[in-house]
Amino acid sequence: MSDIDDLKHRISAALERIEQGVEALPDVAEAPAADTGELDRLRAELERVSSENANLKTQVESLEAAKAEAEARSDVARVEAQTNYQHQMTAVSRFDGELQSLREANRQLRANNQALRDANAAGVGEPHLINKGLMAELEGLRADRAAEEAEASAILGELKNVLDLQGTSEVV
Repeated sequence: MSDIDDLKHRISAALERIEQGVEALPDVAEAPAADTGELDRLRAELERVSSENANLKTQVESLEAAKAEAEARSDVARVEAQTNYQHQMTAVSRFDGELQSLREANRQLRANNQALRDANAAGVGEPHLINKGLMAELEGLRADRAAEEAEASAILGELKNVLDLQGTSEVV
């Protein structure tokens, strides 16, 4: 972008010098009986300078448009990156919640199974302990599945981002 600014500055300075040179030219009405050949040469020079001036103005406008377009693309890319980051953080948070739930269910399952083993070793089989053990095991399986689903969702999200980036880089 600094090249564009530098070119813009150089072109603007050249345009100012041209304007000063044109203003410094004597007015044709004030000129004493000038040579028509000299007058034609000056007119041709003025036409050439005016044409060059128009070309330089067009280049400046083109460079400014290209700079604005590049800045807009940069802004869009920044917003997309922020959105992707937020989605990833949401997925990680969800995954962490599911993982914590899984850990708690497994802890409860171990405690219930230990109580069940102790009751069976003592010869006192209590049906409610067996039911609690089965319920805890079922909850552990559900939490495990939810954690796997969250992990798969996070992986798919990241793969989608990678594929989107590859698709955009091929277009550019």
